[in-house]
Amino acid sequence: MIIVVAAIIHKSGKILITRRPSNVHLAGLWEFPGGKVEADEALQDALRREIREELGIDIVVLNEYFSTEHRYSDKSVRLHFFDCTIHDGEPRAIDVAELRWVDPRDLGAFSFPEADAELIARLLER
Repeated sequence: MIIVVAAIIHKSGKILITRRPSNVHLAGLWEFPGGKVEADEALQDALRREIREELGIDIVVLNEYFSTEHRYSDKSVRLHFFDCTIHDGEPRAIDVAELRWVDPRDLGAFSFPEADAELIARLLER
């Protein structure tokens, strides 16, 4: 089981989403930024590290909003989604193909991995 953390980064009523690079699993799909947790790494520490690596910003990790498990044909993941805000910096596409600030009501217009479906449904109801 791969443990993954992802940030629901809020700013001015919008949420930051990123597009996966062409050379990775689920290439080209949109997602909430984050990544794999390393051995003996706390979830919040992993999320701050991943966001610095992918977007070049420092975030404040608030509460864990939702977690779920999903089985793909080749792997299983446990995803932990956290509400976050930006502490310092302006997001840049460093280790992502693209980034976009979107109104939560527009999330359904983007193609996300299957594992994000329940989270998106919850955000649409929020």
